[in-house]
Amino acid sequence: MGRHVVGTVTEMPAGSRKIVMLEGRSIGVFHVNQQFYALKNTCPHQNAPLCLGRVTGMTLPSEPGQYLYGREGEIVRCPWHGWEFDITNGKSIYDPHKCNVKTYEVVIESEEESVSVETYPVKVESGLVVVYV
Repeated sequence: MGRHVVGTVTEMPAGSRKIVMLEGRSIGVFHVNQQFYALKNTCPHQNAPLCLGRVTGMTLPSEPGQYLYGREGEIVRCPWHGWEFDITNGKSIYDPHKCNVKTYEVVIESEEESVSVETYPVKVESGLVVVYV
């Protein structure tokens, strides 16, 4: 997969998400706890647009009679049938060993790093200047 700039850090405040099309794939980019994560925007259950679902937290392991809630903003719930996935790694909450969503690497670069000039090979063939794209 190629490199794609999807926006600036300031365009995506904490807790936000952005759905983008990259190389024919719908991908959700999430800003969670000062980190950025990207998931394929398809629920493995019935191909729902997963990244449009509610972003929430979950109950955590605790003693009997206690209800601990945490991981706020790290769980996305499928809008069709409620299947939940960990935004930070794509694993399902109910069966993390068998049911996962494809994740993609996200890198933060400075604007100086991301500004580059795209070049194309140029050849002279029998007196003609040819650019290969």
